[in-house]
Amino acid sequence: MVKAKPRPAIEIAGVSVAPGTRQSIDIPLPSFYTHSSVNMPVHVVHGRKPGPVLLVCAAIHGDEINGTEIVRRLLAHRAMNRLRGTLIAIPVVNVYGFVSKSRYLPDRRDLNRSFPGSESGSMASRLAHVLTQQIITHCTHVIDLHTGAVYRENLPQIRAKLRDEPEIETLARAFGVTVILDAGLLEGSFRAACNEQGVPVILYEAGEALRFDELAIRAGVRGVLNVMTALGMRVLTKAPRTPKTMVANLSRWLRAPQSGILRSLCATGAHVKEGEVVAYVNDPLGNNLCEIASTLDGIVIGKTNLPLVFAGEAIFNIAAYEAPHKVSGHIEAYHEQLAPSDDESNLDEPPLV
Repeated sequence: MVKAKPRPAIEIAGVSVAPGTRQSIDIPLPSFYTHSSVNMPVHVVHGRKPGPVLLVCAAIHGDEINGTEIVRRLLAHRAMNRLRGTLIAIPVVNVYGFVSKSRYLPDRRDLNRSFPGSESGSMASRLAHVLTQQIITHCTHVIDLHTGAVYRENLPQIRAKLRDEPEIETLARAFGVTVILDAGLLEGSFRAACNEQGVPVILYEAGEALRFDELAIRAGVRGVLNVMTALGMRVLTKAPRTPKTMVANLSRWLRAPQSGILRSLCATGAHVKEGEVVAYVNDPLGNNLCEIASTLDGIVIGKTNLPLVFAGEAIFNIAAYEAPHKVSGHIEAYHEQLAPSDDESNLDEPPLV
């Protein structure tokens, strides 16, 4: 009987990680102008048995911190003890924005529009180059973790380029959230850079910037574990419970027709009908009342949480489905599954409030 060759080590930023071990790596980045050093933290779990190399990364936008907590819980999960393949976990990609609680880098550039980057370009371009050259080149699959912007809340959802991409659609459905958006690739985005290198990538959006959302975090941890199961990186005695997933090919923002104080009538996950009043805007004295009606029949997948709006500001993001009333029911059932007492990804920790 021929003995199988041992799995080779994986090397990232000059650090070698042997099979059956895990290690934290600090990848050097351009320093602050105070001469203080900056490093991007990377944790590698290199399983003894061969398998995919999955990257799970968070905080490409520095104020989107739900993903950072998802990565922490993922690394503490018992599945890491018997991993097949390799997990590369980056809890904070945009270290500069994370430190300053900002979406952007100090040069005011959006990292998610700066890929694939350049070794001699702007700060954003250099950081994108590090991720492209030192991380993506090792990966077979990627999950990119995001939240809504400041004061904007997103329902747990997967965004991915599904058309003519059966492997990506399989990953998107395996993640297990009810809402999937068929979203094209934007120039300069991390997803576009992964696509250019032939690496399937899905993007998870949930919650609000600079705020922990327990449901969004639980959904994210469970989703990553579901993808790892689908990829054969973990073996379960029984199949994971996954809700019915529905793909939307169209989403539309409702915008404030005038400036004023907003009174929202709908929560994320709600089914709204075309022509239904979903909010009111008036001035501080209650005058100049204006109704805001939905322009399509669908599900609220994102909304502003700030009642003070200017004319033209985005208020509700509504996704269109063939049977939105059924989708709303699936969302409600899925949220019940994410209760701490019924969650497979539970780490025996109290839920965040």
